[in-house]
Amino acid sequence: MDSLGYNCFVDRDKMDATIQDLGPKELSCTELQELKQLARQGYWARSYTLRGKVYQRLIRDIPCRTVTPDASVYSDIVGKIVGKHSSGSLPLPEFVDNTQVPSYCLNTRGEGAVRKILLCIANQFPDVSFCPALPAVVALLLHYSIDEAECFEKACRILACNDPSKKLIDQSFLAFESSCMTFGDLVNKYCQAAHKLMVAVSEDVLQVYADWQRWLFGELPLNYFARVFDVFLVEGYKVLYRVALAILKFFHKVRAGQPLESDNVKQDIRTFVKDIAKTVSPEKLLEKAFAIRLFSRKEIQLLQMANEKALKQKGITVKQKRQFVHLAVHAENFHSEIVGVKEMRDIWSWVPERFALCQPLLLFSSLQHGYSLTRFYFQCEGHEPTLLLIKTTQKEVCGAYLSTDWSERNKFGGKLGFFGTGECFVFRLQPEVQRYEWVVIKHPELTKPVSLESTTILSSPCRSLSSDPADRLSPFLAARHFNLPSKTESLFMAGGNDCLIIGGGGGQALYIDGDLNRGRTGHCDTFNNQPLCSENFLIAAVEAWGFQDPDTQ
Repeated sequence: MDSLGYNCFVDRDKMDATIQDLGPKELSCTELQELKQLARQGYWARSYTLRGKVYQRLIRDIPCRTVTPDASVYSDIVGKIVGKHSSGSLPLPEFVDNTQVPSYCLNTRGEGAVRKILLCIANQFPDVSFCPALPAVVALLLHYSIDEAECFEKACRILACNDPSKKLIDQSFLAFESSCMTFGDLVNKYCQAAHKLMVAVSEDVLQVYADWQRWLFGELPLNYFARVFDVFLVEGYKVLYRVALAILKFFHKVRAGQPLESDNVKQDIRTFVKDIAKTVSPEKLLEKAFAIRLFSRKEIQLLQMANEKALKQKGITVKQKRQFVHLAVHAENFHSEIVGVKEMRDIWSWVPERFALCQPLLLFSSLQHGYSLTRFYFQCEGHEPTLLLIKTTQKEVCGAYLSTDWSERNKFGGKLGFFGTGECFVFRLQPEVQRYEWVVIKHPELTKPVSLESTTILSSPCRSLSSDPADRLSPFLAARHFNLPSKTESLFMAGGNDCLIIGGGGGQALYIDGDLNRGRTGHCDTFNNQPLCSENFLIAAVEAWGFQDPDTQ
């Protein structure tokens, strides 16, 4: 390496303008909490030399499976795999999914070295089937490696991490796709204004969110990506969600009210990220990212597992063409007495991603089945989740997304008892649109997550309840995962013979009588909502909708 620590793979002229070597040269910190703060503050970001030392230490400490390829393996296999090809003409492995190698201030030799390393990784990791993030990771690590073999070893240690609590990089299409769905769920909860814009301007919002890893691993400029990677190596995968959410927030702030530069919002976001230096510094991007009060790592893991389970049940384990989410609500065969196709599509954009894969199935209609709460329960039992829609005689429209099967009410022996999870939400559509989610999502300071003994998921898509008790241990956002000051923040849904209640504590978001004739609405602690319509109302129509896998139609 030369006097500034640059190796033979780096274009020095480009680097001097990108990451200058001006910072400290040593790091004595050993405590994780202090290391986390230093990473977030960019302690080694201004020192090319120190960053290399820190990467070496952090990657060396990754717990790996017993047999993990090291530098000597690379030296043994590279000649056989590359053969007589020039490095610049080498094909990329299939698992990168046509992702190009980002230049990241590498010279021609460096770009060729990335290709060689990726091919050797493919040889040693036949189980890695889909990993479009890897070219960017290898290109960055090459900066801070003495030679190709050392870079290969670092990348292998990241791939071979065997700590189940420390997810680092997606290595299959199933893991990648479920991460995209999880990101969509997080956008839906933490970036509602941006989500509303995405739904309005894109034919398929899931396609937009499927691009989130590309924003980080490819489109971000080198000095931004390196800052993200600094924190990622210390804190893990959750950092990636945070930064991608921050990018979307900045995109919305800059573009809200402006015409999009093209008719392709996906491409507009890529362009925005590529030119992000015009909008925000790396420091401000990370500051915004860590200002977002996300769910705990365990809670996000539960959500990720729920999304994986949904994809497996639909048979989506290898790359295939996505179904447009808007097509989930077909104009030609959708009919409701309460909402139109556009309104139902808006509601569909709010539901968790694993259920947006499904299509609406009418379970109950007061106009078809009569104004009877008993009949309502009979039609809805065995379906999870469900969507409740109410139209008043004043033509107001409101409702609720309900995460749990109504049969759960039977556990209380005829008494009124609350059940459900924090995925429940209430909303109104007329006279104006407003959604109210679980109060803990917007006010995480109310609670601290508790450790979970189990990681098994309750909710699976478009299904009746499983008889297997193991399937029902730990739903995403179950209230028991959180230390709540009182139960009033977790009164999601309740049903008795005489009434149905959504939301409790200090009032009820929705109360409906046993004849489905009268109702009332007000503020409640669980959703911290305003009244969803006139506080006391007469009911014109009630509908309950389920979520049907299109393959079962």
